[in-house]
Amino acid sequence: MVAMNTGEVSCDPAAVPRMTATAPANVPKQSIHDHCRGEEAKFKWIESEKVGYDLGETAIQNWVRVHWTGYLRAKWLEHLQGKCFWIELDRGDFGLLEQQFQDQQDLIGPILDRLKCGQENLNIICWAKANSIPLEPVIGILEALDINSRRLVHRFDRL
Repeated sequence: MVAMNTGEVSCDPAAVPRMTATAPANVPKQSIHDHCRGEEAKFKWIESEKVGYDLGETAIQNWVRVHWTGYLRAKWLEHLQGKCFWIELDRGDFGLLEQQFQDQQDLIGPILDRLKCGQENLNIICWAKANSIPLEPVIGILEALDINSRRLVHRFDRL
């Protein structure tokens, strides 16, 4: 059965549990909290330039509403692929896709493509069923990825 953990984790750096896993020396180690502030600032600047005045916190709230989920999903996949070590997302699974699924690349590729497009576990299971793909390996991959445990709450989501 695919895990349906819907518990959310705070994006506040003080509330993030620190894991013992470490990134290799040649891999960037970053904080989603810090990085997303930069993305928010860029968005705020662009949107403010369009209207000719500073949109302030309204622009940042709009970025969160429109982009946060996709942004977080992209960073999570970077972490699992071993491209960037995102501190808040680590559960000892940095580079999991390189380590655990080498023999299932023909299946992991299409699953990751669907995740990148914002699809959820159920969408992927329905896709596999519609394409006569055996469900056992698909569910095994989804359980290992555990997408629902990586939903960070943005600071504006608490308002």
